[in-house]
Amino acid sequence: MSESTGPAADVAEIERIVDVFFGAFVSGPEAAGRLAALHELFLPEAVVVATCGQPPRVYDVDGFIAPRRELLMSGALTDFTEWRGGGRTDVFGDIAHWWGDYGKAGSQEGERFTGRGMKSMQLVRMPQGWRISAAVWDDERDGLSID
Repeated sequence: MSESTGPAADVAEIERIVDVFFGAFVSGPEAAGRLAALHELFLPEAVVVATCGQPPRVYDVDGFIAPRRELLMSGALTDFTEWRGGGRTDVFGDIAHWWGDYGKAGSQEGERFTGRGMKSMQLVRMPQGWRISAAVWDDERDGLSID
């Protein structure tokens, strides 16, 4: 992907937020703490939207985190991890955007799986630092590939 634009300190802080976001989605006993930390990354009024070949599913922050906490801690989803691939961060004043690909892998009910997709995050500078105001994603599927 293209190079990021904006002040280096802002780009670095946004990249850190993106890393913490993806790092939250790892199964195991520490999942609850990692997911709880997501609250500090988001504006309380943030919107999260998933498409993935279905009608858009729109979540508020708690509505996004709660089912993922259940999945990552219930034991039905094991050895799960999600990671960012390439991405681009653009900053203009007090607004920013991260766009990039990601991967995921794990086992659900004993069945191994992998996947990839694209995510977009919009961020705003608040007095306490950068916060995600919106996040959207779509996953690869038949007829839709990152490559």
